[in-house]
Amino acid sequence: MRKIQKAVIPAAGLGTRFLPATKATPKEMLPVVDKPAIQYVVEEAAAAGLNDVLMITGRNKRALEDHFDRNYELESALTRKGDAERLVRVQESSELATMHYVRQGDPRGLGHAVLCAEPHVGDEPFAVLLGDDLIDPRDPLLTRMTEIQEREGGSVVALMEVAPEQSHLYGCAAVESTAEDGIVRVTGLVEKPEPGDAPSNLAVIGRYVLDPAVFAVLRETEPGRGGEIQLTDALQQLAADEKLGGPVHGVVFRGRRYDTGDRGDYLRAIVRLACEREDLGPDFRTWLRDYVASEL
Repeated sequence: MRKIQKAVIPAAGLGTRFLPATKATPKEMLPVVDKPAIQYVVEEAAAAGLNDVLMITGRNKRALEDHFDRNYELESALTRKGDAERLVRVQESSELATMHYVRQGDPRGLGHAVLCAEPHVGDEPFAVLLGDDLIDPRDPLLTRMTEIQEREGGSVVALMEVAPEQSHLYGCAAVESTAEDGIVRVTGLVEKPEPGDAPSNLAVIGRYVLDPAVFAVLRETEPGRGGEIQLTDALQQLAADEKLGGPVHGVVFRGRRYDTGDRGDYLRAIVRLACEREDLGPDFRTWLRDYVASEL
């Protein structure tokens, strides 16, 4: 099996849940403490050895490209001030990976966004990382997923146990156990099932490692739920017929995940990450305890 080197990050969404903040600012650029959410995702890809990153963007997303580019004026100003610490932090984002960009001119769902990556990816297996899910770097989920794909072939999805009342928010997987703890064989997928119709309590979260055979399936996939081309529908076909592109495995993730796609979860992610920072955590935790005690 070929070693996976490329990552695809769909970032063409409008971010309507965060209006009016996202009227002129991409939702991926909203700060999580002091870094934009999208930087955490690129850092995760780079940490897994995926140094070739394609970002699928749309209109009004130029700030994403600027963030991962050099800013010579700012760097010069910081150099003149002797502010080496901030200079390093500014340069980090431009040195993480080799960045590429393509626009999804007609936003027709996640499956269509992935299909936009075909000219860049070619016939190589690749990873897909969704920007709303931040995975703690202490839990190397993506590294584990690439290992499984390189060993077993086919595609690999990240799965997380959810409460039954939350299953309608996710794509849910029908699975078979394997001899390896935390690794399952995916036999079917349902996008946002109605309550009581989910095939299991294992939901797909925003990390995929895909066989390039998915592109041929996506080209033939009709719009599904919401009138969009769903990646889940294509993976369902791959899981049902291994001859199309190998098996589909799932890695059951029980680590730390931060959801920035919902306003409440976004705020909780900021609090959790700020509390764990060495430079911010001690003072912030003290303030937070006092604030909660006074409110209660």
